[in-house]
Amino acid sequence: MSSFHVEIGDSVSFSKTVGESDVYLFAGITGDLAPNHVDEEYMKRSSYGSRIAHGALLIGYMSTASSMAIASSRTDGNETPVSLGYDRIRFLAAVFMGDTITVHYEIAAIDEERRRSVADIRVTNQTGNLVAVAQHILKWVSNT
Repeated sequence: MSSFHVEIGDSVSFSKTVGESDVYLFAGITGDLAPNHVDEEYMKRSSYGSRIAHGALLIGYMSTASSMAIASSRTDGNETPVSLGYDRIRFLAAVFMGDTITVHYEIAAIDEERRRSVADIRVTNQTGNLVAVAQHILKWVSNT
């Protein structure tokens, strides 16, 4: 077993039905009131046929999975994990109101010397279609 807080293959999953209130609250908080997200009539005329969730909202759900991974880690209290960010984010398909997404967060690499872990993130919808991917980097910062 590694002396690090996580091991390659450690994983968590988080599922959430994306509701209209999620999208409207996120739009209000961020100020992103683009018609793609808040104007049903506008989007009915698009190839999507309906409003779609913000990509950045999906990143928020990725962050939830990251927090779950931290909560299940083998932290000893000597280091605090902090996010260094998300890389290689791609939105592969639209997420609509009422879709249930599942975020799968899996540790893919560890750099003990630099005190970092990298996770692969895959987001699927209720039919199993891949809607987003990313990598997440955690830095484990000494408390001393």
